[in-house]
Amino acid sequence: MFAWPQKNTYLSKWNFKTVMSHDPGVNPTLSRCFCLLKSGACSFCISPSADKFLLDMTDVKPKAESQSDEAEGPDGGWGWVLVGAMFVSTSLVFGLMRSLGIFFVEFVQYFDESAQAISWISSTGLATQQFFSPLGAALCNAYNARVVVMTGGCLAALGLILASQATCLVHLYLTMGVISGLGWGLVFTPMVATVMANFTRRRTLALGLGFSSIGLSSFAFNPLFQLLVEKYTWRGALLILGGLSLNIVPCGALIHPQRRSKAPAKVDPETNPPRASLLQRISSYLELSLLFERPYITYTLGVSLMNVGYFVPYFHLVAHSRQAGFSEYQAAFVMSAAGASDILGRVASGWFSDLGLFRLIHLLSMWTFLAGVFIMLLPVSSLSGSYAALMVISLLYGFSAGALTSVVFAVVPLIVGVERMMGGLGLLQLIESSAGLLGTPLSGFLKDVTGNYVASFMVSGGFLILATLTMATLPHYFSCRDPPPPQKRSLNDKDKGLHSELEQINSLPADTNRREES
Repeated sequence: MFAWPQKNTYLSKWNFKTVMSHDPGVNPTLSRCFCLLKSGACSFCISPSADKFLLDMTDVKPKAESQSDEAEGPDGGWGWVLVGAMFVSTSLVFGLMRSLGIFFVEFVQYFDESAQAISWISSTGLATQQFFSPLGAALCNAYNARVVVMTGGCLAALGLILASQATCLVHLYLTMGVISGLGWGLVFTPMVATVMANFTRRRTLALGLGFSSIGLSSFAFNPLFQLLVEKYTWRGALLILGGLSLNIVPCGALIHPQRRSKAPAKVDPETNPPRASLLQRISSYLELSLLFERPYITYTLGVSLMNVGYFVPYFHLVAHSRQAGFSEYQAAFVMSAAGASDILGRVASGWFSDLGLFRLIHLLSMWTFLAGVFIMLLPVSSLSGSYAALMVISLLYGFSAGALTSVVFAVVPLIVGVERMMGGLGLLQLIESSAGLLGTPLSGFLKDVTGNYVASFMVSGGFLILATLTMATLPHYFSCRDPPPPQKRSLNDKDKGLHSELEQINSLPADTNRREES
């Protein structure tokens, strides 16, 4: 650390090299400022901001050291414990949501309502979870992920416990749909971002292992929930599920509170009104600036198109198999086989991606394209009446669908940077939520119009192929190496003034500088 020299003096050679080594990006401007020190013409060099500028620069690590730290990065250790926490929490979010169909028949009989009205319970829960994902990301940026996840676990449990006392469908919409959905939104994104932040080389494998619980819990929860309903009725079963969801709280407690790498920019109340200051702070926490960056918008559009057709087989494959002439048990086994290959695809894709043989965006494009093709082949394989052909295509679809899930989130930090990963994941889920809700109704509409599911699967698979073409328009897509992720730079008002002053100095004519030096 060294003090700023007085006016009309020169910097020593040692201090000049120290400053130059800390930030080569400002060398041209600084060198010109040093030349104007003798005459005192440089207002930057004698300003109080310059002292803070140099003192901040001397705290920066040398470039080689910072690059080595970034290259090593976190890769395991306590991160594997967080993978286990993510395994449990995602099973209690999406695994539970996938298994709520057990209560479908019970609600129809008890409330004497239509199937469409009952279906809005799970749809509301899914939409609320994805809609409030940016809120969970913003709260993590403002506070820490541990508190957010633990709060989400409490809300998820509270919604299910209150739902056990429901007397009408509106109560279920508000409890299972809104309250539990809000809790799920506060759990999923922070847990995924925390696991990704604790891994570098094996990040995709960690995500694949964490997401594999969704398929496993679907197998385990369906017979478990059926047993609970038969023994304790649907009210007792929901009460037990509320207690089971409280296990998310200790999963959140396993997250180590981390120091914030950056603080929100200080705003001068004299220049910025309180309302503008509040909006600026909210925008920073939500990372709304990502919505103006072409790579992120392109990737979000590709994922949204993928989301339109991705879930259609999960809802309509069993009905299509029954319509094709297969028995009820054969149709159910087709979906179970697809779920089993889904689990294998998640883990295998994570392991293969971390080998580093191909770029993640290329692997995601491959798995998305294959999943789209296999969705389009599902009705073709069953038209011939061959159960074996339908089973093979279902296995291939399940493997591809699971494989792309492990990669789709791992690409986000490569596009937005690790620093903005939390907000990027939240906005991604918010935008893709509308596309996910569009896919199933569109598929049902095509079935009603045509009388079968052939057009439904063809259009759904076409959306995944269109998503692949959209992601191919990303910058540097055809490069063999990932481009460096963008760095978020937040400047306060003083820094902005300092930057403009440096630009004015740099724009001075060369002959003017020589006269001032002499």
